[in-house]
Amino acid sequence: MNEPTLPDRHAASQPSRRAVLRASSLVLLLGAQQIARGATIVAVRVWPAPEYSRVTIESDGALVAKQFFVTSPPRLAVDIEGIDLSPELRELVAKVKPDDPNIAGIRVGQNAPGVVRLVVDLKQPAMPQVFTLPPVAAYRHRLVFDLYPAAPVDPLEALIAERLRDASGPAATPAPSPAPATARAAEHDPLGDLIAQRANGPAQSGTTAQPPVVAAAPAPSAAPAAPSRPGNRPTATETDRIIIVALDPGHGGEDPGAIGPSGTREKDVVLRVAHLLRDRINATTVGGNPMRAYLTRDGDYFVPLGTRVQKARRVQADLFVSIHADAFTTPEARGASVFALSQGGASSTAARWLANKENQADLVGGINVQSKDQHVQRALLDMSTTAQINDSLKLGTVLLGEIGNVGKLHKPRVEQAGFAVLKAPDIPSVLVETAFISNPEEEKRLRSSAYQEQLADALMRGITRYFAKNPPLARSRSV
Repeated sequence: MNEPTLPDRHAASQPSRRAVLRASSLVLLLGAQQIARGATIVAVRVWPAPEYSRVTIESDGALVAKQFFVTSPPRLAVDIEGIDLSPELRELVAKVKPDDPNIAGIRVGQNAPGVVRLVVDLKQPAMPQVFTLPPVAAYRHRLVFDLYPAAPVDPLEALIAERLRDASGPAATPAPSPAPATARAAEHDPLGDLIAQRANGPAQSGTTAQPPVVAAAPAPSAAPAAPSRPGNRPTATETDRIIIVALDPGHGGEDPGAIGPSGTREKDVVLRVAHLLRDRINATTVGGNPMRAYLTRDGDYFVPLGTRVQKARRVQADLFVSIHADAFTTPEARGASVFALSQGGASSTAARWLANKENQADLVGGINVQSKDQHVQRALLDMSTTAQINDSLKLGTVLLGEIGNVGKLHKPRVEQAGFAVLKAPDIPSVLVETAFISNPEEEKRLRSSAYQEQLADALMRGITRYFAKNPPLARSRSV
């Protein structure tokens, strides 16, 4: 058979070539669609807390979202582009707990082809923040909704109100009855008096500045507390106020902290120790003055490092104790440590390594960097004083001595490094690494209720010893 002429061969191959071109175009179109709609949801989480509630959507690719906020009734609508409704997204509906302080419910549906709409119904007016986080640690891409109450509770007022409730009933009565209506209708408001007594005058001593005097419901005829004498610490009778200790359980929420060989999460252990220590502080008085513990987080949710410092300053804390559980790359490392801030370099390579690791918590937990005033944040974290560090070293030394009575110490002295969470310029601040959670034996101890109680007892003894030698300063009640 004769071979076809050249034009015949071209004519014979033309349909095939057109088919190939059409197929290629289809592949390109599908490829573009896959790029736009290729992200897969791998997990969804809801983190409720009085301060704010967080919703996290984790995916294997970056998500694009548009938000709309409606004030009445308050709700946040978010359109997520490039995805279709999936079982994982439907799980969000069931993840909202009835006791969530901020979220009433979540609705999710396919709003348009390739667009999923989430509607977060809120229990109160809110200030929502919607932002994305790049992959870090064990997390892939995250789309985050942070829902802050429009009118947050003043934590200092809450502490004062709690103290007034405790002091309102007779000590001999197990279940005190409510105050009579005539007493409640009295002209003067004790809570208002206490709040009004929060003065911000300068400290009268050369040591670290302390919060103003806040008296515990004084009688109308009671004389005001005498101001401290210049150059001297006041005696116990001169300080008539609530002594506030800020407890800072590390990590939380999206940030689990270190994880032990058996799966113990640092964030869970340190919160339990903080709760035990809070109970002891709230049952203690120093020189006749009641103590109150304030937790920077009181549940499983994330608090940025700078916010922890700001919260302690907002309640005008006398001390700041950050509680952690150490970890290292090998299981042999063991023992507890206490750290204070350093104005210069770290006291050891290990201290510098640990500070760098702890300072990365914001990356793992996730903060909306665009909502922060970077200049203000930098100014806050750059402020540190010699007096603060000196008082922190005193506190750290007594805590280290007490912890050494219940467990092994990693180092016998207080170490120093640039921990971001210790940079409150006017509050003695320490970071306690209770043990190495990466050590199987110490992880087992950290999981033990008995050891957690021993740690809380040791920390309480150390705090009491510190105040015995360094009474909190009194302040003038006048602004």
